[in-house]
Amino acid sequence: MRVLYPGSFDPLTLGHLDLIERANSLFGEVVVAVLKNPDKTPSFPLEQRISQITESTQHLTGIEIIEFEGLTVRCAAESRVDLILRGLRAMSDFEYELQIAHTNRSLAADFETIFLATQAHHSFLSSSVVKEVARYGGNISHMVPSVVAKDLIRLFNHE
Repeated sequence: MRVLYPGSFDPLTLGHLDLIERANSLFGEVVVAVLKNPDKTPSFPLEQRISQITESTQHLTGIEIIEFEGLTVRCAAESRVDLILRGLRAMSDFEYELQIAHTNRSLAADFETIFLATQAHHSFLSSSVVKEVARYGGNISHMVPSVVAKDLIRLFNHE
């Protein structure tokens, strides 16, 4: 079974990596789809985010990393996946994610969205929190893979 895990991953957190690893053990094949959003200016260019994910998942088999722009359901159809995966950190995520799942289902009834709750020790993590801590020189080693930590330290000139 193939599952699509879409996101901007700017940056990839240990919460994201946890979901990738767990989805990989549950479904066998995970397509990590990195969003290219022309309306946003990410901290890291698309190629660097893909590289970070590639390095962070090299211990896994059955991982495919792609870029996408536009509708998630189009990406799902092009990637020939069975399911769309979304992560939940807290109840506050659920309402938004449910709305997106219903929207996707209205656009393409073929695709079910499944939710995985992040492990409790990662539930505080978000890309924006990680960037904020990194910006002010805080310890992020327990928040992101080492390659991402190095890139964030470089980005905010804390070397």
